[in-house]
Amino acid sequence: MSVKWPNGARCAVMLTFDFDAETLWTSRDPANVNRPGILSQGSYGAKVGVPKICELLYEEDVKASFYVPGWTAENHTDKVELILKGGHEVGHHSYSHRWSDANADAEIEEMEKGLEALKRTVGVVPKGYRSPAGEVSPLLFELLKKHNFLYDTSLMDSVNPYRHIMPDGSKGVIELPWHWSLDDAPYMLFSVKSPRTICSNSHVGEIFKAEFREIYQWGGLYDLVMHPQITGRPSRLALLREMIQYIKTFPGVWFATGQEIAEAWSAAHENQ
Repeated sequence: MSVKWPNGARCAVMLTFDFDAETLWTSRDPANVNRPGILSQGSYGAKVGVPKICELLYEEDVKASFYVPGWTAENHTDKVELILKGGHEVGHHSYSHRWSDANADAEIEEMEKGLEALKRTVGVVPKGYRSPAGEVSPLLFELLKKHNFLYDTSLMDSVNPYRHIMPDGSKGVIELPWHWSLDDAPYMLFSVKSPRTICSNSHVGEIFKAEFREIYQWGGLYDLVMHPQITGRPSRLALLREMIQYIKTFPGVWFATGQEIAEAWSAAHENQ
């Protein structure tokens, strides 16, 4: 079923960036904290990727959503400030990019330390949340409601937004779904310990464009997931620009932040 997007738009496009920086690597293996070569991929995302992405978004006149771990906000505060200066959304992405597990205390700590860090460093009280690596637990949705989040973008069970219903029947957050096929990491993220084929821009662009065309026909949400340390590479920035310009050739496309999309969906489908 098509979504009623603002101003009669046919499709919503959500450009998102997980600004993990070094936490992408330290969360996978704590020993990586002493491996500068491995960490340098994350450092590149902060030093080069974020400024270049912000520059490109400004030139294309589109807004995006950046999901930022608390550690990143503490250690790359100037880059998060740059994101905010560009008018982009900053959302919550844990504190240390630790993946969800059965340890409830650790999950609560990741949520609360991340919130505190974003507030203290850049004054942001985030409305949106994305889980590290798409891993979630039932506790997550209780925490999101407790801390007054508007939306989550961690699950892959639809192409349209929907409202979570809590076990007690009350309303939870709005879900803005994503999918691995629209994430740059499976195609481009490489490490010696986790070797993958590094795909060409033409291969990745073909998948990204094919998904867009069909989601556009469905009238759904196109949630493109990227990482500054990946899409911030020179040729990958060219792919991002190509994607934005390709999407702009379709009539009735609405580029928006996660918060704007969640608010618009709620206004059109819940407040009638």
